[in-house]
Amino acid sequence: MAVDKSKVLRGTILGINCLILSRVWSKTDSAMKHILPILTLTTLAAAASAQSAAAAGLSYNRAGVNYNTDAAAGDNGYSVSVEALVGSSNVWIGGSADLNAAGEDEVSVGYLFKNVAAGIDATVAVSSNDTYGLILRRSLNEVVAGLEARFVWAQATGSNRENAYLYELAYNVNSKYQVAVSIADVENADEEVSVSVRYNF
Repeated sequence: MAVDKSKVLRGTILGINCLILSRVWSKTDSAMKHILPILTLTTLAAAASAQSAAAAGLSYNRAGVNYNTDAAAGDNGYSVSVEALVGSSNVWIGGSADLNAAGEDEVSVGYLFKNVAAGIDATVAVSSNDTYGLILRRSLNEVVAGLEARFVWAQATGSNRENAYLYELAYNVNSKYQVAVSIADVENADEEVSVSVRYNF
């Protein structure tokens, strides 16, 4: 099956709105396509629940439900996602599962560098389909309490190195819940808007 690189990159930055580096699955594998992400989500939840306290500042231990709009490609639909830091380390892991027929599921691993400059946290990550990228997050409490911004850059490896960008604005309703709106811009593809609701654990 030929892989549409722009679709891969779009999936790369949308699923968990951090760094989603998705695998394009064949429709014949529909019965099996959610096994790896479900196992990853279960493992992440177990690892995060073993932590004694939540990290200060931005939360990196969270699960979410996302509604992704992409009318041009017909990929409107829901996805679930989770991300967490492993124990008290800065090793970041994440995964997502697409709940519609598109089947863009993925697993990512990265390393978090906290407060690299001007209060910005940076994460470098790679994913299950040979894509890599950078995630920048910053609290905007000085503007509005609970507000934060995120920028993601991702690139597929190989001969077709298209870039993908995600711009997100999120609001922490309280210490447990966050709502976010993001715009994904992938080379040679239409922009995609996503709305997410996340739970910090």
